Amino acid sequence: MSVAVLAAPAPHRPYSRPRDQRERAQAREVEHELLVRYHRHGDVAAREELAERFIPLARDLALRYSYTDESLDDLLQVACLGLIKAIDRFDPDRGTKFTSYAAPTILGELKRHFRDKGWALHVPRDLQERSLALSRETETLSKQLGRSPSIREVALALGCTVESALEASEAAASYEAASLDAPASREDGETGTLLDLFGDDDTSYELVESRDAIASTWQTLPELERTVVELRFMHDLTQREIGERIGYSQMHVSRLLRRALNRLEEAAEAA
Repeated sequence: MSVAVLAAPAPHRPYSRPRDQRERAQAREVEHELLVRYHRHGDVAAREELAERFIPLARDLALRYSYTDESLDDLLQVACLGLIKAIDRFDPDRGTKFTSYAAPTILGELKRHFRDKGWALHVPRDLQERSLALSRETETLSKQLGRSPSIREVALALGCTVESALEASEAAASYEAASLDAPASREDGETGTLLDLFGDDDTSYELVESRDAIASTWQTLPELERTVVELRFMHDLTQREIGERIGYSQMHVSRLLRRALNRLEEAAEAA
């Protein structure tokens, strides 16, 4: 029986969960009989009937992950695959309830799906599960508190440190990756892609040209002007301190400095 067929219960055999203890006991007897028919006698029809009967269980477990971006149809397909594995692997002679075995098997299949196929980047398994638990707990707390919970509140609910919760939150960003060819905007008429938003004109080439022009002009400056510029910008001296060192007034130092900087600026603009 294909997983695609399991996505919707067969219309000729509707099934609803037992409502009272007597109905539950009768249902367990029927399910045990079907399991025995399949495992001991190879009755494929019994296997199909079991799958149909437990699709509601698979759907309920798939709905636990409805907070993710995975479609419910895909989640149900994965859950049904786990259900088939549970039916095939269950031992009716052990005396345990089938649902006690099927539920963790289905949940394991769902978790494996998210671990192996859902993440765009490789993330360690424990971090993936912590990230999923964080998202689920955040949604639960949001409903209870009527607001978005703080990361400390979520960490407390999960029983982990704030650092672990933050790490899980950051890991959630690795779940999906957008194509660089995807549209940059959903508005009609927008044709740009995400790639168009990255990068910019590199102005470093202009700086190289300006630096070369300034270096050439620097060599033509009088030695006194070069000394004044060096003392001001390389040694961080004030104009008064420069004047005391070279034996000129502060006003004269100001004129020398202004004249040298003007020449260097003109060289940079002309480059």
